[in-house]
Amino acid sequence: MKKSEFVTLVAEKTGLSKKDTEKTIDAVFTAMGDVMAQGDKLQMSGFGTFETKVRAARTGHNPRTGEAIEIAAATIPVFKPGKALKDKVDAK
Repeated sequence: MKKSEFVTLVAEKTGLSKKDTEKTIDAVFTAMGDVMAQGDKLQMSGFGTFETKVRAARTGHNPRTGEAIEIAAATIPVFKPGKALKDKVDAK
């Protein structure tokens, strides 16, 4: 599903205009990014937890040449789904 389709779906569920819905969704994702950029954890009951993890530096290999290369450490976003979301997705 693309963003425009998601905006339409949320607009239908909330009764808001697509323009207002898109602004709201953009604001939510911006705020989530800001929280994680500060290194904080964002817990949403029934949905899941957004947080960051530090991936350690490691040695990798160039697939074309086989040459060993150093891959720098990085901070990455991580999402852990909550039980309610897992159950909803797994429901058949």
